[in-house]
Amino acid sequence: MANIIAVIWDCDKTLIDGYMQDPLFKKYEIDAHSFWEEVKKQTEDIRSRGVRVNEDTYYLNYFIKCAHEGRFPGLNNSFLRELGKEQKYYAGVPEILAKTKSMLSYDESYSEYGIQVEHYIISTGFAETIRGSELAPYVDGIWACELLDAPVNDGENVLSEIVYTIDNTTKTRAVFEINKGIGKLPEINVNSKIPNELRRVQFENMIYIADGPSDIPAFSVVKQNGGATFAIYPKGDRDAMRQVEQMRADGRVDMYAEADYSENTTAYMWITNKIQAMADKIRDREQDRIRASASSVPKHLT
Repeated sequence: MANIIAVIWDCDKTLIDGYMQDPLFKKYEIDAHSFWEEVKKQTEDIRSRGVRVNEDTYYLNYFIKCAHEGRFPGLNNSFLRELGKEQKYYAGVPEILAKTKSMLSYDESYSEYGIQVEHYIISTGFAETIRGSELAPYVDGIWACELLDAPVNDGENVLSEIVYTIDNTTKTRAVFEINKGIGKLPEINVNSKIPNELRRVQFENMIYIADGPSDIPAFSVVKQNGGATFAIYPKGDRDAMRQVEQMRADGRVDMYAEADYSENTTAYMWITNKIQAMADKIRDREQDRIRASASSVPKHLT
């Protein structure tokens, strides 16, 4: 069994100060609020016809539609990846990912048992934008929305198809895939039957970090299975603070703090202390297992 501590992050308003599409709207001189209101109105119109619609999937269709209508000319995966370089992060990001990724590697008492930290991002946003960001070198797996390009009339590639989506409920599927080691063990898929004790990342060694109620299903899966949960709110946002306080009162999250991951902030100290505590627990368990399996030393008979 691998001794992996997995820190699992939401992206928008958790690592990114805002939404990853904000630089896109700026480049195309589109008012973000108006665009999202358009998406909302379109989904309401579809529902009024008695058709079920998932907003987290429909917004992708709307981006493709706008790209083909000329509102977002040249919008393709290369463009999305370039947007990754223009993301605005909360203080201490990506430094906290780099710090926690390596924090156990300098202590042989952890490395001896293969104890290590991995980072994962689960997002309803664009996977290509995350891949192009400063976060990518520290991330061991990305679960986000995937789109394909196709050439249009002038031969330029434009986003054309949705091939994978993440929404607020399928985030829990991603958590189970991390648990089983999908993406790390090629012979394993989400339906593979694996005893809990042999799964690559134990739930009790997971930390799930996100910003709001949309992550409650994932918070619940991690917390109910023995992992740790942490919520973030923007500094000075009283409504967001009340929201995460209610989640704490309801037992959804263990702790919350302002979205500042700089050294010695509450978020930084809580996350690093939790990783340390998990590492200590794994090390102690491994040492106890070795002691229990070691035979006693033969003695001279009298």
